[in-house]
Amino acid sequence: MDTSSEESTSTDALGRRTGPRRQYSLEEKRRIVEETHVKGASVAIVARRHDLNANQVFAWRQLYRQGLLREGATKADGTMLPVKVTTPTLMPTERAVAHTPSKAQRSLGSDFIEIKLANGHGILVHGQVEGKALARVIDLLVRR
Repeated sequence: MDTSSEESTSTDALGRRTGPRRQYSLEEKRRIVEETHVKGASVAIVARRHDLNANQVFAWRQLYRQGLLREGATKADGTMLPVKVTTPTLMPTERAVAHTPSKAQRSLGSDFIEIKLANGHGILVHGQVEGKALARVIDLLVRR
C-alpha cells in the first residue's frame, strides 16, 4: 500500500487513532451502504476498501433501512404530542396492572392508551402514539 498518497494519521501508545475523525456526508454513507447491497458483496470487503470498520458500515446499513440516510432526515423527525402529568410518576419497584377502561374513557374512542399502575396512578395518552416513543417515555418514568 502506498502511504505517500494517503492522509497521515497518528496513533497513541496503544495504537488508537488520534486527531480529528473523518466525517462522511450522507451521500458518501449511502453510496457505501449501497455497495454492500450488490449481489455477492461482502460488508467486510466494502468496509476495508473504504478504510472503515465493518461495524460502522453495519450501523450505516441500519440507518439506511430506517430512512435516516436521506437528505433532511434526522432522528428528530417524529412529532411530539402534548402531555399533561396529573399524578406522581411510577416508582421503579411498582408494576403496572391490567385495567378495564371506565365508561368515560371508552367514550374517547380508540385513539388513547391508558397504563394503570399498581399504586392507583396512571398514564393516559390521547392520539396515535409511536411504540418506540411511548417505550422511551415509560422507561424515563420508571427510572425516576
